[in-house]
Amino acid sequence: MSASDAPEQLIDAARNARGFAIAPYSRFRVGAALEATDGRIFTGCNVENATYGLTMCAERVAILKALSEGARSFRRLAVVADTEGLITPCGACRQIIWEFCGDIAVVLANERGQSETLQMRDLLPRPFDAGYLKDAP
Repeated sequence: MSASDAPEQLIDAARNARGFAIAPYSRFRVGAALEATDGRIFTGCNVENATYGLTMCAERVAILKALSEGARSFRRLAVVADTEGLITPCGACRQIIWEFCGDIAVVLANERGQSETLQMRDLLPRPFDAGYLKDAP
């Protein structure tokens, strides 16, 4: 699947992925869709675990699927939930997004038709990344 310049197709892919979420504990279902620079779209949904700490967020699932399929360069990520307002990726996801996707556009959307696009640098200012490791002794 590939996306056009309009984020609606990416939002739709994230919305569809949300339908596969496994959220028996929180009932909070999230979908994500990651667009590679070659146009491929990788989707993910949250997958909960009874120990909560092993739960995987939709964003991380999409990124790991993309990486496992050989994608290494990304354009944007859409995140969709059924909330009154727009949700943003959690802290762990922000770190993974920055690490593997860099300063990409992040499209936040809900089931009520609201959406907003932010850059990762606005969601994760002053990130820790491999640049700091180069200074280590």
